[in-house]
Amino acid sequence: MTLHFGAGGASAIATACMLAIGGATPAAAQVATKAATPLAMTAAYSIAKPIAATGLSLATPGVAILPSTSTPPAAAGVTTPPTNAVAVRPMVSHETLWPLIWANLNGPALDEELSCVATAVYFEARGEPFDGQLAVAEVILNRARSGRYPSTYCGVVKQPAQFSFVRRGQFPRINEQSAAWGYAQSIARIAGKQLVEALPNDVLWYHADYVAPGWGHRLSKVEKIGAHIFYRA
Repeated sequence: MTLHFGAGGASAIATACMLAIGGATPAAAQVATKAATPLAMTAAYSIAKPIAATGLSLATPGVAILPSTSTPPAAAGVTTPPTNAVAVRPMVSHETLWPLIWANLNGPALDEELSCVATAVYFEARGEPFDGQLAVAEVILNRARSGRYPSTYCGVVKQPAQFSFVRRGQFPRINEQSAAWGYAQSIARIAGKQLVEALPNDVLWYHADYVAPGWGHRLSKVEKIGAHIFYRA
């Protein structure tokens, strides 16, 4: 036979069971009866209702509950760039150029134009850090493109009274077995392909840091790389 009880019947049976097991006292019976009343159920329901978070979630200790916002807060230390801001060139250094130097050490023989660039790098900047050697090469390329100097690389290098190692349009002998010549050729390939830039395109002049030519004060200094100081108009 199946018996069905309402909420009140279930409470009475629970009370009777508690009295029967272990000889429960009338006080215990009263507690049990009160625990099953609708009032207690109402209190339990109200506790289970969600409450407004006030900083920390009890369900996940140590996790802050932040107020919602339509836009994320600005990161600390980040400012909006000025209207006329100019992007800074990525830094080129001896170390960052080494992978490119290595990758371009071996390749097709240089044509006459890039051979002139490599020759200038060899005599003007061998022993300098790679970024200094690349900067010398780029001055030659910048001059050829500027419209103010001969339009070929060899024309720029052989222009009278420009590069001190040139004698009557002739180059001194190069030690073609030296590492310096290999690096100079690699630099010329990198500059010719414009794989990376050490200087802006308007830098057309440089001199060694141990001399002070009279024209230096008429130009704007750009930067010093290795033993050379580079200028623009």
